[in-house]
Amino acid sequence: MGFFWGARTPWRARFFEGGEVRLAILSLLSEGEKNGYQLMKELKDRSGGTYRASAGSIYPTLQMLEDEGLIAAETKEGRRLFHLTDLGREELERDPESVKRIWDRAETWEDWGRWTGPPVMAYSSLLQVLLKSTMRAAKWADGIPERDAKLRTVLQRMSKELDDLVKG
Repeated sequence: MGFFWGARTPWRARFFEGGEVRLAILSLLSEGEKNGYQLMKELKDRSGGTYRASAGSIYPTLQMLEDEGLIAAETKEGRRLFHLTDLGREELERDPESVKRIWDRAETWEDWGRWTGPPVMAYSSLLQVLLKSTMRAAKWADGIPERDAKLRTVLQRMSKELDDLVKG
C-alpha cells in the first residue's frame, strides 16, 4: 500500500509490509548487539514514535531469526543480547534497497511523529472535515485550470494563515 495521494506522508494502514520487520531487525543488529527492548525502543525512536513495536511482534521474530541461523543470542549481565551471524549479514546484503526503503519511510514517519498526540487529536474531527472538503474541491477542479488555480490559492492562503498563527 502506498502513501496517500503519493505524498510523503504516513497515511498507511501499517508501517511494515510483509517480511520487513525481520529486515529491520537484521539491519538494526548490523549496527551492534541489542536486546529486545532496545530493538523496540529504536524502532519507535526512528519512526518518531508513530510505530510502536510490541513484545508480541519482536520476540517471536527474534526467535524465528535465531532458528534460521540469521542471528545468535548470548546472555550478558542478565540480558539476552542478539547479534548478526555471517548468514544474517548475507541475508541483509541480499536486498539493500528494501532496507533503504524501510529507513526512508521511518524518517518520513519521524517527521510526522512530531505533530501527533493529544493537542493535535483535539482537532482531528475538524481536520477530517477539512480533508473531505479539500478532496471534494480537488475533484471539482480536476482538469479545469481556472478551478485548479483557485483551489491552490485557497489552500496556500489557508496554510499561510495557519503558519502565521504559530509565528504570531
